[in-house]
Amino acid sequence: MKVVFAGTPEFAAVALKALFEAGFDIGLVLTQPDRPAGRGKLLQASAVKQLAQELSIPVLQPQSLRLGGAHGDAASDVHDQLVQIRPDVMVVVAYGQILPLSVLQIPRFGCINIHASLLPRWRGAAPIQRAIEAGDKTTGITIMQMDEGLDTGPILLQEAMDILHDDTAQTLHDKLALMGSRLICDALFGLKNRSADFVAQPQDANSATYAHKITKAEAFLDFSLPAAILADKVRAFSPFPGAQFAFGETTIKVWRATALSEFSPESAGKIISADAKNGVLVACGQGILRIEEMQKPGGRRLNASEFIQGFSFGDIDSGW
Repeated sequence: MKVVFAGTPEFAAVALKALFEAGFDIGLVLTQPDRPAGRGKLLQASAVKQLAQELSIPVLQPQSLRLGGAHGDAASDVHDQLVQIRPDVMVVVAYGQILPLSVLQIPRFGCINIHASLLPRWRGAAPIQRAIEAGDKTTGITIMQMDEGLDTGPILLQEAMDILHDDTAQTLHDKLALMGSRLICDALFGLKNRSADFVAQPQDANSATYAHKITKAEAFLDFSLPAAILADKVRAFSPFPGAQFAFGETTIKVWRATALSEFSPESAGKIISADAKNGVLVACGQGILRIEEMQKPGGRRLNASEFIQGFSFGDIDSGW
């Protein structure tokens, strides 16, 4: 099969590598333009672009694929190249743009998407983080036939995966990326062989939930919430944007925390204790949050016993 691939981050690069190693003819890769990154704000190529260059696959980085408008001429050039390639299918993985109908109609088998949830649950930009934040016990991968909507297309293939109690957004991301890379190869072989198992099934729109993009403003922990909810937030926001709370003028990032069901007579947000054995215990609206790994601005990640040695929480009885 002749494949065009559209994707940007590491999650997509894992799928691109799997398709290449499976022997698919990848004629072109589309990815987002290079973006400033790091402290120096130097332009950095996406993970997909870096891999495509290693594999000697041509790369295009259009600002937009929509005809007309400020980038219409460049988009028209990309359209012309796609038509000339005559792809059997376009595989789209976390590309960062919604494809217009003019692009969706070019490949013979249309455009196929890898989505990191069991659609219709968690359509949108942050399905991995939102699943953990919501306390879901299961997630998975959906291989979807794309339409003009946002993750609304019919489903070709799904596979579920348990969310473990210690999974973070990063660990779940890595596991789902591998699952997605395997399933997209299965899906393309099924389409190629016209397998009867690969008949797209419509989604139940009434069951849909939306995974809004993660914002930095969400990172601050609201200790009036139950400890169990906060522990899920810590896992969901690791590594980005990183859950945090303010102690005086210092913002402390929380990398690992556990919810304790014990009742605390202290008001929500008060630090109950801070010691090497128990970590930092904070009273919540319900239960207690035990913070086990932290980081100061400009510092490195430390477990609670190390952190406490270099940081004083002051008179704990006076709260914060």
